[in-house]
Amino acid sequence: MPKKVVLAYSGGLDTTIITKWLVMKGYDVICCLLDLGQKVENLEAIKEKAMKCGAKKTVCVDAKEEFVSDYVFKVMKWNARYEGEYLLGTSMARPLIAKKQIEVANKEGAEYVSHGATGKGNDQVRFEMAYYSLKPDVKIIAPWKDDEFLKQFPGRQEMIAFAQANNIPVKATKNQPWSSDENLMHISFEAGMLEDPWVKPLPEMFELTVGPKNAPDKTTELQIDFEQGVPIAVNGKKLSPAKLLEKLNEIGGENGVGRLDMVENRFVGMKSRGVYETPGGTILWQAHKAIESITMDRDTMHLRDKLMPEFAEMVYYGFWFCDKMAALDAFIDATQKYVTGTVRLELYKGNIMVTGRKSPHSLYDIKVASMDDDRGAYNQKDAIGFIRLNALPQRVQGLKRRSMRIGHAKTLAKK
Repeated sequence: MPKKVVLAYSGGLDTTIITKWLVMKGYDVICCLLDLGQKVENLEAIKEKAMKCGAKKTVCVDAKEEFVSDYVFKVMKWNARYEGEYLLGTSMARPLIAKKQIEVANKEGAEYVSHGATGKGNDQVRFEMAYYSLKPDVKIIAPWKDDEFLKQFPGRQEMIAFAQANNIPVKATKNQPWSSDENLMHISFEAGMLEDPWVKPLPEMFELTVGPKNAPDKTTELQIDFEQGVPIAVNGKKLSPAKLLEKLNEIGGENGVGRLDMVENRFVGMKSRGVYETPGGTILWQAHKAIESITMDRDTMHLRDKLMPEFAEMVYYGFWFCDKMAALDAFIDATQKYVTGTVRLELYKGNIMVTGRKSPHSLYDIKVASMDDDRGAYNQKDAIGFIRLNALPQRVQGLKRRSMRIGHAKTLAKK
């Protein structure tokens, strides 16, 4: 009997060619297609394409709400950015795709899983780390690390030619060879012309956002409500996690918010250029920081901020399903207990400006902070002892250093 393999299928160039290749190798291919809110894609057409390539079955899983509630919002609680810039849109989606693949494999009795990630990138690690965590005895087929596959397809141009020769419709062309990956959090672009870090992205490449100069010549005001660190409403209207992010993507995209062009350090060691569109996620990142500014105490915030780069690396590197991540989950949820309230923002031609924040748990005390008469809420003389105690090490050091300099000068004078 043919061996069953569950392929993480996106409908893009790589996984479409891999579907055909696995079929030609004699496998029964079950394509696992996740609906993560990729609006620019026609999921029905993608399913049809998989079947035309010879797949025995295509399983489409609607994971939009789970993706946003359990993955996007979890990362957002950390205000996480990899290397200070990347909002981890692709990184956080991979473990969910892998999780659903394993569920399909268990249901269908498949002993193999497969993916379209290359041996040069991060996704191979994210997929395979998740596979091994969720099903330790799983067998993995990674075509981009297979000698036979690499001989047939040394690059994307050969894959495009193969698709055209076999009447397989794919988005990439020789004139637009870049690779894109979309979900509700973002669209990422890489490869093709983008491999030269000096080449400017073409305007027609972007799909979620207008160019800032083409955005409306007026501000767009919006309010976002949070409850225990999780956004629950936009402009007073409660929405499900996926619908909320979808709404913010629409608003942000119209105002040119969320474009990023960066060179990042991949887990495998090389540098890589990526271009991203993250309109709704960028708005949420700014708003979440704003509501935390009045609801989270300094020491907790600073500890979280110290741990954030490590958390971001774990997500980027693929360590989603492990005990360390579970421990960090417990920590971050504890920090968000009082992160409840409303943030007001204005968007203008790619910019986001926070113009207000309020919370029933606000730690901001206007009487203490006021530059006017605080009516005894704060005794400024308390700062005298506070500063003297904090300056004690410096004072002692200064006295010792001065004594040493005087002693040294006297020694030189005697000589």
